[in-house]
Amino acid sequence: MSHNLKTHVSKKLLSIGLSLALLSFSTLAGPAKTRKSSLSPQMMKKITKKKYFKASTAVVRHKDSIDLTQLKSNYASWGIDPDNHSSSINLIQAWKNYKKTKNIVVAVIDTGIDPDHPFLKDNIHVLQGRASQLNYGLDFSKGKSAVNKPLDDHGHGTHVAGIVKSVFPKVKLLTLKYYNRTANGQDNLNSTIQALEYAVNMGVDVINYSGGGPEPDRRELEILKKAEEKGILVVAAAGNEESNIDNKDNAYYPASYGLKNIITVTAHDQSKKVLTSSNYGKITVDISAPGYRIKSALPNRRSGYLTGTSQATAFVSGVAALVKSHYPNLSAEELKMIIKKSAKKEITLMGKCASGGRLDASKAHTIAAQYTKEKGQKRGIAVRSKLKREVAQKFNSKKKTGKIYYRGNKTQSSAN
Repeated sequence: MSHNLKTHVSKKLLSIGLSLALLSFSTLAGPAKTRKSSLSPQMMKKITKKKYFKASTAVVRHKDSIDLTQLKSNYASWGIDPDNHSSSINLIQAWKNYKKTKNIVVAVIDTGIDPDHPFLKDNIHVLQGRASQLNYGLDFSKGKSAVNKPLDDHGHGTHVAGIVKSVFPKVKLLTLKYYNRTANGQDNLNSTIQALEYAVNMGVDVINYSGGGPEPDRRELEILKKAEEKGILVVAAAGNEESNIDNKDNAYYPASYGLKNIITVTAHDQSKKVLTSSNYGKITVDISAPGYRIKSALPNRRSGYLTGTSQATAFVSGVAALVKSHYPNLSAEELKMIIKKSAKKEITLMGKCASGGRLDASKAHTIAAQYTKEKGQKRGIAVRSKLKREVAQKFNSKKKTGKIYYRGNKTQSSAN
């Protein structure tokens, strides 16, 4: 199915509009505060069994190195495939230069996760107890049956989590489920706000929110401002309404709140063109990332293809986690600046996002290294300058008192 097709309506679905049974995504006009995933029309390919291919570029350099064979795993998309030199996110050099300084937790606020998926089960993170099939995240959705079992009965959350992991294999994924197919838009929004609040209070490093809606919410904004204060980066989907969200009438939240810690993502295909279904904006949207027919994990040990700004958002979250893991002292604002500054400029993306470019993982890693070094040098200069001032002040103080103090209680008068 071409990504140029219009989003269609399915009577079976509410709010998020994902139906794996139909092998398609659809949106349904609903309450003003309806929240849905940022997935556009698509068809999933025939599901394949897990299989790995050897990458000739694989090099083991240290214990923290990332196995480059994962660039060719059964859950890898064209977005990370090094053979797609002109359209991938350029991961190889970032992986080669990576060195872990800190474990990074990405909160995936979505439809849940498959806890037994072979591609994801080792990355599941919980804040209490140990991760298991009885404890693999939190379910905030209305009518939940078990709070610690955010089972993904849609596939969207598992697919998004798989993309984040494919970009940064060492990521820790905190699964926070907000969606219930039988709930109305307001109920799902309330659940979203609860999930966001939990993630912020727990101090995660990155929040991936591949969803949103056309109406702002005061409670949501307050929580996201709190995230800004705590230095938590929020990666938000631009949405799939085929609109310029710089126009206030087309605003899409949380992307349109305009906070310094929110990075908004649109989606492009392999020809580096923004998808017809994707929202865009040279002011409101920050960067573009792969979003067309993206391969990733699906529930029940499967893999499949989905399309939309949901998928693009996950790529950016993965790169943010990768960079932050190596350079943990970067603030959310600094991380956002680095990702935007490192964007690969494309004529096709000019006017579609503020950076005028697409995600480049290796360049982001390089700029982060340079920025951190320069920041350290400036800090060192500032510290040395401060010490010199303090020494000078003490010396001047001693001259005024006419006394020089030694260890013990003895003093000696100085000549005037």
